[in-house]
Amino acid sequence: MALDRITIFAKGNLDVHDTLHSLRVGGAVVWNGINEVLRERTPAAIARVRHETWTRADALLAADGGIPRALAGRDLALGPYPVASQFSRAVFETDADAYVLTIQPDVATYLFRHRQDGFPLMAYDNETWPERDRQWLRDEFEPVGLLDVDASMENLAAIAGRLAARSGAPVLVYNVSSIVPGDTVYCYAGMDETLATRIRRFNVALSDLSQRTGISIVDVDAVIARAGADRLKLDAFHLNDEGCRLVAAETVRVLDDLGVLAPRVASR
Repeated sequence: MALDRITIFAKGNLDVHDTLHSLRVGGAVVWNGINEVLRERTPAAIARVRHETWTRADALLAADGGIPRALAGRDLALGPYPVASQFSRAVFETDADAYVLTIQPDVATYLFRHRQDGFPLMAYDNETWPERDRQWLRDEFEPVGLLDVDASMENLAAIAGRLAARSGAPVLVYNVSSIVPGDTVYCYAGMDETLATRIRRFNVALSDLSQRTGISIVDVDAVIARAGADRLKLDAFHLNDEGCRLVAAETVRVLDDLGVLAPRVASR
């Protein structure tokens, strides 16, 4: 029997990559992505996952697909955030059966903004850059603080709207597990916002956004909490192989409920 192939465009970081595509530890694949779940639950379906890293929602909306002139010819050690990915519009230009996004970058990512041209840059691990590149970063860019939750939701709504205008494919958004290993705070008087509190605010705001726009949420927070965050989380944002399996299974459940995994009728 021919397999029903679906295409998932996953725009995000390790949370969507590790759960949907694969998780490697020490060079070895310990979780091989969503197809492991599909083989058990829906054997007739197979998923092609296209993954692209994402710096933040505001940067994605600002991207025009071209690399800014100020970056042309400069070989920066950007790790998993190459300029081609940072300024890509592929998610808006690629046909897919489902689009999977995440709020994790908006929760945690700091960017730099070019002083003259205004474009944002994820200067990944810039503390380890050669001194000439660090000086260039200081001279040419200014740091941008964390994104406000309301601005994040407005940006996500705009992204979902662009995807909906192009395609009828559903948009799924991962929320974030709010259990932060080592967090023992019990009184917040006089404290700045903690990471756990910030995550909770974003998760609630995402639920409100879903209510207004109809986007679907992959409730990572609930999945990990039910199964035991201390057992499944490696740090604030990364999951072990069992955590990845559980989140992938929840994604499959949502996709199935939305009809993405329903058998396709071949055109005559």
